[in-house]
Amino acid sequence: MFNKQDKNKARQKRHLRVRNHISGTAERPRLNVFRSLSNIYAQVIDDVNGVTLVSASSKDKDFNAYGGNIEAAKAVGAAVAKRALEKGITEVVFDRGGYVYHGRVAALADAAREAGLKF
Repeated sequence: MFNKQDKNKARQKRHLRVRNHISGTAERPRLNVFRSLSNIYAQVIDDVNGVTLVSASSKDKDFNAYGGNIEAAKAVGAAVAKRALEKGITEVVFDRGGYVYHGRVAALADAAREAGLKF
């Protein structure tokens, strides 16, 4: 027999390791990313008060394309940045959620930066 590595468990360990160093405040909340095989989600979170300030995902009603590709990640990044700017949030701390910073995660981050968020 062989032991197959559980990729999601390893990702969760990486995420906890990163979260020991990152925390969102009211002045500079945390931009969290979660990606599944078919969708991508982003939240702006104030960890001090334990509140989600803004969120966007590829499952929103105004989003009607496939959510598991780079184009969807760009759209979600722009949407979360637009909603954050409407609430007066300009600076965030980026939390990649234990994922490698490439592909959909990097596309979401770049789109959020282009839309006006600073991180």
